[in-house]
Amino acid sequence: MANTKSALKQIRKNNLKRLQNKLFLKSTKTAIKKLKLESKKKQVLNAFPKISSLIDKLAKKKIIHKNKSNRIKRKLVNKF
Repeated sequence: MANTKSALKQIRKNNLKRLQNKLFLKSTKTAIKKLKLESKKKQVLNAFPKISSLIDKLAKKKIIHKNKSNRIKRKLVNKF
């Protein structure tokens, strides 16, 4: 257990950040799943830049590794 006030505050901050990261990652994964289920090519082409941007934001905030973000985008491009 934490011994100081600052350590307790850091634990609270870490818990909040963990929840935010989890939410952001989950929403991006949901968007990717919706894109994969989309059947119309025009809608896929419209949605891809937005999802690509979300993936880049995850990498920029270091929620996922930049190589993983590139790998995810490459798989999506190859699929469509």
